[in-house]
This record gives sequence, structure tokens and C-alpha cells, in this order.
Amino acid sequence: MRRSAFDRILQELQQIRYRLDDIEAALSRWSPRPLEISESELLLLPDHLRKTYVIVLSRGECGAREASNLTGRCRAMESNYLNQLVRMGWLTKHRDSKTTLFSPVSRKVIKEQPQPE
Repeated sequence: MRRSAFDRILQELQQIRYRLDDIEAALSRWSPRPLEISESELLLLPDHLRKTYVIVLSRGECGAREASNLTGRCRAMESNYLNQLVRMGWLTKHRDSKTTLFSPVSRKVIKEQPQPE
């Protein structure tokens, strides 16, 4: 092989290494550790809410616009679904300047809450 081919391969490998370093840094900064949720718990949610919940769970935190881009549904519908999940206790929300961000709630916290009699 010619020298230029080796140089291109080396450059490509360096770019891959930089991307991997960025990914590892992003994962190490991710403060909420991945939640362990059983399939039976996820099946408690209707399909439309489950799809939205899984998006938020995979992102760690996101807004209605980001969720709508990932699910392919309109932003208003995603905002409605996200707020339903907040009322049901599956998500929490907080404002970040103009954007409302949603993040998953630990399922342990939900299970420890006393049930109304």
C-alpha cells in the first residue's frame, strides 16, 4: 500500500478515538445511572406513553421538542404525553430557562410511597 493510504487510515483511526473519548466522557458525566425497570413494569404503560417514556429514559433528560423529533409525533402531543407521565409519577419535570425538561424517576421511590387506603 502507498503511504497516503496509511496516512488516511491513521487519520480515520484518530478521529474514531476522539469520538470514543467524547462518548466515554459524556457517559461518565451522566448523573442518573441507568434505571433498571422490568418489562412487566413497562407493560403497565399504554403503548403511546411507553414509547415516550423509553425515549426520555434513553436520553436521561429531554424536552418535548426533542422527544417529538425522536418519536415522529408532533410536539404538542409529546408535551401532553410527557405531562401525563409526570402526573402518573414516571417522570419529573423542571424548567431550564424557556424549556421544560423531563427526566425519569427512580422506580424505587415510587414503590416506597404509601398507597392511599
